[in-house]
Amino acid sequence: MHPLRSKAEEKFAKIKQQQEAALNERQKAARAEAEKTARLRGLRLAKEAADKIAAEQEAAAKAAAKKTKPPAKARAASSEKPSAVSS
Repeated sequence: MHPLRSKAEEKFAKIKQQQEAALNERQKAARAEAEKTARLRGLRLAKEAADKIAAEQEAAAKAAAKKTKPPAKARAASSEKPSAVSS
């Protein structure tokens, strides 16, 4: 084998190995980013679901409280004491 050809093949092999290593590193970084994104998305969705449940419970509590309170006029009338009228 010719020494220049051998040297060129070695250089080519080294470059190819570096490219493969760089590709593997990029793929590893992309996987880590995708996993991080999936984890954060799951946390966001869980928080949104919890917030929705809390809002529904708060709305139900307000509705229940509103139903148990008498109307404002009825409260005012019941709190007024009839004056003693003597005839």
